[in-house]
Amino acid sequence: MKNTLTAMVFALSATAGFAGDKVVIEFAYPYSHLFDVTYEKIMPMFNAKYPDIEVKMRATYESYEDASNTILREAVAGELPDVTMQGLNRQSVLVEKGIAKSLEPFITKEADFAKDGYHPAMLSLSTFGEDVYGLPFSISLPVGYYNMDLMAKAGIDSTDKLPKTWDEVIAACGALKEAGVDVPMFWGWNITGNWFLQALMWSQDKPTVMGTDFTLDEAEGLVALNTMNDLFSGCEMPNYDLKTAMSSFSAGEIPMYFWSTSAVGTVERSKADFNFVTNEYPGLTADGPMGLPAGGNAAMLVSQSDDPAVLDAAWKWLKFITSGEGAAEVARTTGYMPPNQAANEIILKAFYAENPNKATAVRQLPLLRDWQAYPGDNGLAATQVIYDGIEGIVTGEYGDMQELQEDLSEEVQDLLPSGS
Repeated sequence: MKNTLTAMVFALSATAGFAGDKVVIEFAYPYSHLFDVTYEKIMPMFNAKYPDIEVKMRATYESYEDASNTILREAVAGELPDVTMQGLNRQSVLVEKGIAKSLEPFITKEADFAKDGYHPAMLSLSTFGEDVYGLPFSISLPVGYYNMDLMAKAGIDSTDKLPKTWDEVIAACGALKEAGVDVPMFWGWNITGNWFLQALMWSQDKPTVMGTDFTLDEAEGLVALNTMNDLFSGCEMPNYDLKTAMSSFSAGEIPMYFWSTSAVGTVERSKADFNFVTNEYPGLTADGPMGLPAGGNAAMLVSQSDDPAVLDAAWKWLKFITSGEGAAEVARTTGYMPPNQAANEIILKAFYAENPNKATAVRQLPLLRDWQAYPGDNGLAATQVIYDGIEGIVTGEYGDMQELQEDLSEEVQDLLPSGS
């Protein structure tokens, strides 16, 4: 269900009597349960700096797939917002269809753009061709969430004893089951954009897509599918939906929960009374993953206005939320990392020292790899095909991973453009 409460709350931050004197822009973002609190912190700071701009919040997108579909529909109807937040893996389609505007004309006018924390490594996440089309707002990596009170039942009583490989996770599941824990582990297969499949592929330093080629048919793809099958069966993992899985972990019912770092803040605010820690994402070997996909989203300018004042106001909002104190609020209120060097290394240095659960992903930054999109017009359909296949592993519908590899590879490849 779309969240309209956010729009009502933020509307109160502007004085209605002066609305006619302000430049009004519209903004839309996903995941209200993660980001409402972030924008509640950012908005007063922006209003204080730019009292002549009013930001109207649209109903939130339910997911990155919903964000992409909504923008594509609104582009046809001529009803686009001025700024939209899109998943890092969903930016390319908006660029290819001419919906997103290049930010280069605005960037070239910024004398201190680099000093604000933007540098090529960060901007590359939203660079297409030679132009920057988005400013990354939040970056996530997969991490392990642990209830150390329950982990102690398996003899794991310190972070240095936490599993470093998926085989060790399965062994821990066995010990926890013997100790009477009904659901020892949930692994977030159903997170948006087949992100955890890509995590297993990048763990082997293998991209999931090369050009228009879906690489699941290669040796690394079979390793990824077999690893999932071993985890799901070895840990007797139930087919929880996203809300149930997070609620169960927060309630103190699940000892091990593998998820995006994005939800650390949410869990810390809602969890029961137990010792909660995060730790590095396990790998296929004791050396850990060779790479991990960067999750998160970027702010993109999609305004259909020709008014220079509106475009300038939209740029000021877009830049404010992705730099300095605006970006820092991402880390303070969620578990995301701001993809902004100044925010991470200067403003938040003391914050990470005091909030170690949110520092885990920062330690993993050297593993950062692209969160890949499936090329062409059928990218969302390909995502759904893979989702359905993985769910079949969870439910036990599929037991032969080589057969599943062949079926998924053929079906997804047929959805992608030819010419690989």
